[in-house]
Amino acid sequence: MHAHVQSESESDPLARERGHLAASRSALRAMREDAEALDIRDVTANWVNAAVLERQLDERIKSLADLAHTPLFFGRLDYLHAPGAEQAEGAEGEQFYIGRRHVHDADGDPMVIDWRAPVSQPFYRASKKDPMDIALRRRFGYTAGDLTAYEDEHLSDATEAEQTSKLLQQEIERPRVGPMRDIVATIQPEQDEIVRSELGGSVCVQGGPGTGKTAVGLHRVAYLLYAHRERLARTGTLVIGPNASFLHYIEQVLPALGELEVKQATVDDLVAHVEVRGTDDSAAALVKGDARMAEVLRNAVRSHVTLPTEPVVVVRGSRRWRVPAYELEEIVRELLARDIRYGAARDALPQRIAHAVLVRMEQSGEAPDDRVQDAVARNAAVKAAVKAVWPLVEPAKLVLRLLSDADFLAAHAEGVLSADEQKAVLWAKPARSAKSAKWSAADAVLIDEATDLVARTHSLGHVVLDEAQDLSPMQYRAVGRRCTTGSATVLGDLAQGTTPWATRSWDEALGHLGKGGAVVEELTAGFRVPREVIAYASRLLPDIAPGLAAVDSVRESPGSLAVRRVADIEDLTTEDTAALDAACLEACAESLRQEGSVGLIAADARIPALAAALTAAGVTYLDPGEETTPDTRLTLVPASLAKGLEYDYVVLDEPSAVVAGEPDERTGLRRLYVALTRAVSGLIVVHATDLPGQLT
Repeated sequence: MHAHVQSESESDPLARERGHLAASRSALRAMREDAEALDIRDVTANWVNAAVLERQLDERIKSLADLAHTPLFFGRLDYLHAPGAEQAEGAEGEQFYIGRRHVHDADGDPMVIDWRAPVSQPFYRASKKDPMDIALRRRFGYTAGDLTAYEDEHLSDATEAEQTSKLLQQEIERPRVGPMRDIVATIQPEQDEIVRSELGGSVCVQGGPGTGKTAVGLHRVAYLLYAHRERLARTGTLVIGPNASFLHYIEQVLPALGELEVKQATVDDLVAHVEVRGTDDSAAALVKGDARMAEVLRNAVRSHVTLPTEPVVVVRGSRRWRVPAYELEEIVRELLARDIRYGAARDALPQRIAHAVLVRMEQSGEAPDDRVQDAVARNAAVKAAVKAVWPLVEPAKLVLRLLSDADFLAAHAEGVLSADEQKAVLWAKPARSAKSAKWSAADAVLIDEATDLVARTHSLGHVVLDEAQDLSPMQYRAVGRRCTTGSATVLGDLAQGTTPWATRSWDEALGHLGKGGAVVEELTAGFRVPREVIAYASRLLPDIAPGLAAVDSVRESPGSLAVRRVADIEDLTTEDTAALDAACLEACAESLRQEGSVGLIAADARIPALAAALTAAGVTYLDPGEETTPDTRLTLVPASLAKGLEYDYVVLDEPSAVVAGEPDERTGLRRLYVALTRAVSGLIVVHATDLPGQLT
């Protein structure tokens, strides 16, 4: 491999590549101007078509934006033969520039090929062992948007030794200021396989800190939108993250790849049928999150159906038509046996009764049509029968009754929940109404389940679920309802599960999601966290996830870890913590002297004290998810919000307080594992009390 930077003797190739970059930028500008100049008035039949076309055109114009610090291309492939052509002796090869989006010149000839196109695949997968008909793979290095270097691999040259790409390493290690960025220039072969896996199949990615699982999930969405745009435009795509801070952090990745249509949400957003104003203790939350609650809810919903004991008599003109009770009972039992949604069966019941009336009409010599059947279905006697037999069910009111009425809960949880489990979920003070109830996040998921039992939830074409290890079985079911007819990409790390109901195994989780056949892939190569830091954090793995392999980091970064003890403090809640606060501020100042972002992570209970210390010292800081700027690069991060975020430098305050802030030691150690693995370049651990035994 040969690396090149600008010099007198080698300026020509670099100048040529810069010329191609300038020409490509001009071509992209022309593509955007062409789109802006389009007049759609003469090609639309009506205002509805015009509105749809106008929106599509606006999106096209936005997708053609030239982002100053986002290089148009990051690589070049020189094929030995034209792709798809017969590989005949003397056949001419072709050259392709690989970038974030397709760019063509005025004649329609490609100047930059989209990284998702089949012809781009060897950029990620070709190797000395399998050159994939590539003579040369060239990577480009950029500084502030300017092309400043390139690096060549002659993949079909057996005499050239295989080496690690320095430009690739620099791109991975580039300081992180601002939101998460795409990894399109640095996708590794094992990541590329997941990214390009087919739309029809669901994939679960187990990946330790720094293995790029979030980026892989987002790039898979971008790839699927490229390969199946029309289908996904109809059915929709959704990225689900653990909290708003995380979603804000990742929200620029897809637009940078030219994808503007993907929606983002948390699980709480999905199930927001009621306002969440209450909380559960862990015992109640565990039971409410258990998949058995789905059976309790199903029993409760179906209990509203009462078998008819009276006939229905429909009067039309001078005639009376009678459907006896036993026949009505047969209709109701058949609908129950079909196990369709409660609301759909309720809608079908009046039509079934009307059909029974029409059969009698036909037997008496009349010739009724569909309009007559509809009229009979709307008859007052039929409506009254339906109301008595199959009444409306309001999901929030149903859940309210289950949580308030011990007898109602017992009737539908018999043989499903134990007496203690039933007691755990019952409210001590029942709410008067669904509106006044102080619903918890787990209650909202129960209401979502009940809502789906009444009427089917709309399914999307593809759902990405990130930080999945923290979901309860009932939350998995809520997500699964959103992709019953579509596929899913599930991303997570069992070692980072920090809820009492954290996922024990991916097979179990995928079963709750309704994707039992999904392929589970494991990413073990770390590209983000330095080797020294991940090795230190991995000391916790035997206690928090015994069967999991430690991440093998490719990042050599001597001196990236420092552990500092300050004056002993017996009790962080009562003693003066000024020495600890000062040591943290000193570590932050030291980190800020480096280039890039800095995260000060601490137990949630320590945040107010550290915020006050930073303010008193005149140090400005951000909340998690807020975008760093050249002037403000420090973020104060409660340990509970650290998951999924990353910073160039991390200062971790008092590990024992992070552990103590959780309801049990294993969850506390998992929270600490998350906090220890947020650093890209360096970690300073500051503590006054003893470190957890696993770290000593």
